[in-house]
Amino acid sequence: MFPVLFTNRLVLNRIEDVDVESIFSLRSDEEVARYIKRGPDHDIQQAYDFIRLARDRYENKSAINWAIRKKETPDLIGGICLWKISADRKTAEIGYDLKPLHHGKGIMSEAMVTIIEYGFSTLGLDKIEAFTSRYNEASKSLLLKHNFILNPERIDEDNMDNLIFELKRNPTLQPVG
Repeated sequence: MFPVLFTNRLVLNRIEDVDVESIFSLRSDEEVARYIKRGPDHDIQQAYDFIRLARDRYENKSAINWAIRKKETPDLIGGICLWKISADRKTAEIGYDLKPLHHGKGIMSEAMVTIIEYGFSTLGLDKIEAFTSRYNEASKSLLLKHNFILNPERIDEDNMDNLIFELKRNPTLQPVG
């Protein structure tokens, strides 16, 4: 059963086929894609492919991709995920994107708190990593706000512009179940 999560203002749930237009709008936006190596999507088929990939990764337990929606509307406004979940289920990478209309309103911060809690308490992760462009000040600020620490010893061999941040589970926090 896909984990549906709630915050004060948001519903974090499964990305569905009906979200394809919103996914394409998000992933083709130049501002959203500015710091992402893959660049913006150019064809709606890429959005369909992403939805299928998210579903496949969830089924093989390597990722959980949530749609970000405001409680008052079903429209997808962004996404947040835990992916590259290690085989021992101790580490994962967090990823996120949000339509520019919703930037600066605390939406991603609200979603991130919930996903971090889910990762540590429910999945039992020991560490969550985040790879972000050294030029993406908003993303770096978001990560620092949520106690991620830059690891200057690590290098992203796939994208030398990326910095790697890490957040370790508080040792007093025990996974539920």
